[in-house]
Amino acid sequence: MLTIQNLTHIYANGTKALDDVSLTVPNGMFGLLGPNGAGKSTLMRTVATLQTPTSGSVNFDGIDVINQPELLRRVLGYLPQDFGVYPRVSAYDMLDHMAILKGIANGRERKTEVERLLVQTNLWDVRRKALAGFSGGMRQRFGIAQALIGAPRLIIVDEPTAGLDPEERNRFLNLLAEIGENVVVILSTHIVEDVADLCPAMAIIAGGKIVKLGAPEALMWELDGKIWTKTVAASELEALKAKYTVISTRLYAGRTVAHVLSDTDPGDGFTPHQGGLGDVYFATLHATRRAA
Repeated sequence: MLTIQNLTHIYANGTKALDDVSLTVPNGMFGLLGPNGAGKSTLMRTVATLQTPTSGSVNFDGIDVINQPELLRRVLGYLPQDFGVYPRVSAYDMLDHMAILKGIANGRERKTEVERLLVQTNLWDVRRKALAGFSGGMRQRFGIAQALIGAPRLIIVDEPTAGLDPEERNRFLNLLAEIGENVVVILSTHIVEDVADLCPAMAIIAGGKIVKLGAPEALMWELDGKIWTKTVAASELEALKAKYTVISTRLYAGRTVAHVLSDTDPGDGFTPHQGGLGDVYFATLHATRRAA
């Protein structure tokens, strides 16, 4: 279990990226959902021991992460938003090199580990191909392969599906689901569907604060009967926003579909909508911005 208590981080320029964040993350997939600039990457980098917070504590299975970072690194797998590789090196050789750095000195054990990970991430057929020739999805699967070296107990993946095509996204999410049963896996993303598809528990972060926490189904149930939708012309949108709590809009067939939050039927041509996790997300961000 990962326990974060009263975590605050203020950068040298005065930006408060984390503001008294407290969070408990059990085994399994946990989604950290938030817009760009919300503090997700700062939180993940802090948990991954890449930066020291201004104040607060992080504990993982008895390890004081801030004061004992070397112990946490032994059981950590980390896939950052951007990671570098040697482009002319093959996937096999790169994983082998990383396994050495991870402390797997025995050649036979290392060979078994590298081959297992290449099969698990569906990269066996391209194991001798230079990483420079990998597609975006193959590169992300290689990233999770290197994060899984040494059977880590805490795995952090930061924006892993951004930029992937639908097929590669599904393949990557299925891979995460396979590994996320007996360890702590934190999926940090701004893509609502990734959390909806994978995570039995989640939090929404905005402005450096945890503003919503719970199980996706329970959070969606809280909005039951409170989401209403209507298709309008673009020219009507501003008037609609002035009259109702519009939490999101999207284009469909050249017209604007608006989602409105209301405890009662707003009338005016609105119809009830079965709210999804996207509505939870947008309603939470809307309330957070109004309160700021």
